[in-house]
Amino acid sequence: MEVPLKREFDYYLAHQAELVKDHNGKYVVIKDEKIIGVYDDQATALTETVKKHDLGSFLVQKVEPGEQSHTQVFHSRVAFV
Repeated sequence: MEVPLKREFDYYLAHQAELVKDHNGKYVVIKDEKIIGVYDDQATALTETVKKHDLGSFLVQKVEPGEQSHTQVFHSRVAFV
């Protein structure tokens, strides 16, 4: 079973050093292994991105050096009945 957004997170890991150099402390939005947005805060990254893309189809990741940014937290629009 495929882990949701794993490709996007793997992209972040593979490009972390260059992202830190260019966008340290910012939030990047990754979809289909591409950066589709860079924002100052997580809320803006999310609210702007959902205007054009479905929730669950992109990753919002804070750009930071080191392994502390390697924690994955995924949010989904799943309703429990």
